[in-house]
Amino acid sequence: MNEPFERAVEQHGATVLRVCRAMLGPTADADDAWQETFLGALRAWPDLDSTANVEAWLVRIAQRKCIDAHRARGRSPIPVEELSQPRRSHQAQHATEFPHYDDELWGAVAALPLRQREALAYHYLGGLKHTETAELTGSTPAAVRRAAADGLTRLRAVYAPQHDTTQEDPR
Repeated sequence: MNEPFERAVEQHGATVLRVCRAMLGPTADADDAWQETFLGALRAWPDLDSTANVEAWLVRIAQRKCIDAHRARGRSPIPVEELSQPRRSHQAQHATEFPHYDDELWGAVAALPLRQREALAYHYLGGLKHTETAELTGSTPAAVRRAAADGLTRLRAVYAPQHDTTQEDPR
């Protein structure tokens, strides 16, 4: 017998939301993906094996919902008043797409290539092992480990120098 579904939402809701935000940015799409994750989970809850890793199962559902959201974004036309200017960097483009976006770290995470972002989100935010992340992404554990390491290196290079407090006056 599974525990009450509400308990799963309380225990794993924050983790699933962090994964959705890492994959989609802190947008309404991430909140929608979170809701869709738990709606889907609620439907399947009675059939879930009582020995299943609930957090991994929820992160897997969230991953699929985030992929659906990415695909929906790609199909949705965005009305503009003027034609776009020459192509900008991915980070600058992301800042334009999410004008209320003021968290530099989330911006740096969102600017990572998809494989690195997935590896970091599922491992560090979702709590999955590299082998579980590899299953989700259709990769190998070694490739996931490499992508996570590359992602961390990239985040440190982009984010850390701006926030390095060791250079400040030690008084």
